[in-house]
Amino acid sequence: MAAVPASTVREAAGPAAPSGKLTLDFVVRALVADGLMAAADAERILSVSARTTPIHPLALLAAMDLRAPHGAREPLDLERLTRWLAERAGLPYHTIDPLRVEFARVAEVMSSTYATSRSILPLTVSGAEVVVATCEPFIDGWQPEIERITRKAVRRVVANPLDVARYTVEFYKLAQSIKSANRNSASTASLVTNFEQLVELGSKVDADNAHVVTVVDWLLQYAFDQRASDIHLEPKREQGVVRFRIDGVLHQVYQVPPAVMTAMVARLKLLGRMDVVEKRRPLDGRIKTRAIAGVQAGREIELRLSTLPVAFGEKLVIRIFDPEVVVRSYADLGFTESETTAWRELMHRPSGIVLVTGPTGSGKTTTLYSTLRELATNEVNVSTIEDPIENVDPRLNQMQVQHGIDLGFADGLRALMRQDPDVIMVGEVRDRETADMAVQAALTGHLVFSTLHTNDAVSSIARLRELGVAHYLVNATLIGVLAQRLVRTLCPHCKQPGPPIDSDVWNALVAPWRSPPPKQVYQPVGCLECRRTGYLGRTGLIEMLVLSDRMRELISANADLEAMRTQAGRDGLRSLRVSGAEKIARGHTTLEEVLRAAPPFMQ
Repeated sequence: MAAVPASTVREAAGPAAPSGKLTLDFVVRALVADGLMAAADAERILSVSARTTPIHPLALLAAMDLRAPHGAREPLDLERLTRWLAERAGLPYHTIDPLRVEFARVAEVMSSTYATSRSILPLTVSGAEVVVATCEPFIDGWQPEIERITRKAVRRVVANPLDVARYTVEFYKLAQSIKSANRNSASTASLVTNFEQLVELGSKVDADNAHVVTVVDWLLQYAFDQRASDIHLEPKREQGVVRFRIDGVLHQVYQVPPAVMTAMVARLKLLGRMDVVEKRRPLDGRIKTRAIAGVQAGREIELRLSTLPVAFGEKLVIRIFDPEVVVRSYADLGFTESETTAWRELMHRPSGIVLVTGPTGSGKTTTLYSTLRELATNEVNVSTIEDPIENVDPRLNQMQVQHGIDLGFADGLRALMRQDPDVIMVGEVRDRETADMAVQAALTGHLVFSTLHTNDAVSSIARLRELGVAHYLVNATLIGVLAQRLVRTLCPHCKQPGPPIDSDVWNALVAPWRSPPPKQVYQPVGCLECRRTGYLGRTGLIEMLVLSDRMRELISANADLEAMRTQAGRDGLRSLRVSGAEKIARGHTTLEEVLRAAPPFMQ
């Protein structure tokens, strides 16, 4: 192809909109005319690139790592180019969010072949409107056809061409798989003639059906892509509901027919080596798999399954454990430098009990595993007793509780003490026997880590008393308590300055400490990086109690909880809410997140 002089490119400013598919010529010349591409770049692109290519022009240009010629020289990535195209065409720009697409409904608007041939994808269907994404905004001949067939108005939006191509395949494939799985289940059910056959059907409900396998594989991969920590499959009377927990908040992903939900649960139980026939009692299982696509491609991921009999079937919850996420630096966990120093001083004591407290999902496991992996050197024997083993690590000697043979925490801890350990981790102190064994382990020269469910750090002392541990034994063995909660962190890509916090609200948040409200706080906005939520990831609120001599005197005197809380404050204890206030001032999170994680009674 002959070179195109730069002068020719400049003269072509403001080309007329094409009557068909976008061409590289049009896109390049229009970008130059709008000041987003240098004429020299345009000349180079048009001289070496084929004018006809099956690749969408925007995708082709995005792969060239171009930058705008003026100002901050923003990168011309695919999203920026798509926004520009939407503005050129006078249509709204739209980011496709699979969490908001009802696959079954949109698949009924048009066939997969029709959508692919026209580079369009229906996204939502409401009473009077169909929203259709396109990456060819100057082709609109299909719009009257769809309006006539659906008897609804069509609203066109412009979306990323790679997303349109990818989700056209995924959405239609998923919708077809669910439809086929439901049809197969219905046809099988129609052959049932008595109650015994119905029970048998329920135990073998298409777990190995190819369509069910497709749906389950997509579900797991999509959960990995969306950074989900939990998957909930919930059977209901009319439709089964699939929800993901992302950054601590549940999002509904999809609804499936009840028969398909039953088949999906059966498939996952089969993968988790669980009893597919047993549906009357809760079961546990594990799956070890690898992500096959996306940013986590190739990474080994462990899934922990738990079933629960409910009114309309079995509810299944899948907890997703990524080994690389479980081990994090203390700064990533939310520790300040002073808290990291204090925690490391505790974890290198020769003996004693260190407790980590908080509700389920507050990050206790991550903190403990990060700590144990730092301690587990060639010179240190680290042993654990867990229910279940959260994450298998070759550096740790891990034992699992076996209730079927009466191997509980207390019995396991008693056995571990004969294994010459230096550091012991007990999954949870649940009863007096386990608490007594933990105390005995600490008294005989072992460093014991464990978890406890209390609202704050000081309450752990009262909880140990309630379990029957004598106050003088608490005083002799307990060396520190860490209470924590998780809050969502603001997305660094889109957070914006927000309104200042009222001084009275701020003073109530940091009480009994005193500090002026921050001059600048930030609020969530939402962008592509954070899936339009405004938050990306989570961090910890930390409350660390290191027992002082005066606190030990109060414990020996069997003082009440309020007296110990007052003394903890004098010793410099920073409450969960004060920790949250510091993260608000640093622009890491919001007041709403801190109040959600650490409500007003947690002073």
